[in-house]
Amino acid sequence: MSSNTSTRRADVAIRGAGVVGQTLALLLAQDRLRVALVAPPAAPKPHDVRAYALNAAARDLLQGLRAWPDDTPGAVTPVRRMQVRGDDGGQLAFDAAELGQDALTWIVDVPALEQRLSAAIGFAGGVERVGEAPPARLTVVCEGRHSATRESLGIETDVRPYPHKALAARLRASRPHAGVAHQWFAQGDIVALLPIGGEEGCEYALVWSLPAARADEWLGADPAALAEAVQARAGDAVGTLELVSPAQAWPLNLARAQRWIAPSPGGTVVLAGDAAHTVHPLAGQGLNLGLADVAELARVLHAREYWRELDDPKLLRRYERARAADLRAMALVTDGLFSLFGLNDPRVQLLRNRGLSGFDRSGPLKRWFARQAMGSSL
Repeated sequence: MSSNTSTRRADVAIRGAGVVGQTLALLLAQDRLRVALVAPPAAPKPHDVRAYALNAAARDLLQGLRAWPDDTPGAVTPVRRMQVRGDDGGQLAFDAAELGQDALTWIVDVPALEQRLSAAIGFAGGVERVGEAPPARLTVVCEGRHSATRESLGIETDVRPYPHKALAARLRASRPHAGVAHQWFAQGDIVALLPIGGEEGCEYALVWSLPAARADEWLGADPAALAEAVQARAGDAVGTLELVSPAQAWPLNLARAQRWIAPSPGGTVVLAGDAAHTVHPLAGQGLNLGLADVAELARVLHAREYWRELDDPKLLRRYERARAADLRAMALVTDGLFSLFGLNDPRVQLLRNRGLSGFDRSGPLKRWFARQAMGSSL
């Protein structure tokens, strides 16, 4: 159901109708809550060329909501193997078959996922799309890293900008990707080529973390020159590359809101997803963290004592505490890896490449780390 405004009071208002907000709406609808999904009309935007890697926990969540777009041709690409290379011979590989899994992660086309979520909401009783937020006991902010609601409430965010930007584009290779993802740590840059377009596809999503000034230069560069620069990193690992989309870039930072719960007129506000936190994309965990946020929030609300209201701050702090440890661990990993590999310092080059190859031979430690990144407890 859709409308510009709603006069009735909602149990929960969700500000932001992206993947995280729509997923939360479907989860809360299962508990027969009255949900207002706030999605003001947005200006047209270019096709998002970023790649979103979803782990097993995220896939299971979306499959349970019947929102996994695996029946859309090319929308889901399983990653069977991840090949990581350093800048001085260091190598590390993760293989799904060796871990007893079908895939390490899945690269998902976000427009296709959003369409499936939107279709599922159309069949979910109790969810109403509105242009303005109605009165609600609980408001959940899923507006992303530039959340206007968070700013209006005066919630401060601890932000540490990285000296890099992320440059994203789509490239076509001369041979099929076979479900193999590649990542290179070279001379301070971090270059990833993620397979897209389905299992038989030949395209990659580029995610290149590089100094901001160089990223801006590439935005206005000749497409053939950008493809050649990526080719220089990849060598013959993926075949010959051709740019098939405009490049886009955005700043990178490590950020966390100082508080995730705040009072507001008529109820309580809670932050989730990028409105609450951001990490470096080198591990591909940003959307996984956001989906884990709303899964935990829905679980806390479902399990509340019968006498607690939805906007009870003590109840909502259970959600905040539960997510704090997971977020802290992922932020530590991504920030540490950027500090180690994102710096062009020859003094640590030998050490980090030896560490990369040593970790590849670490056995149980490597297996544990892979399963944590995959969202699997097996």
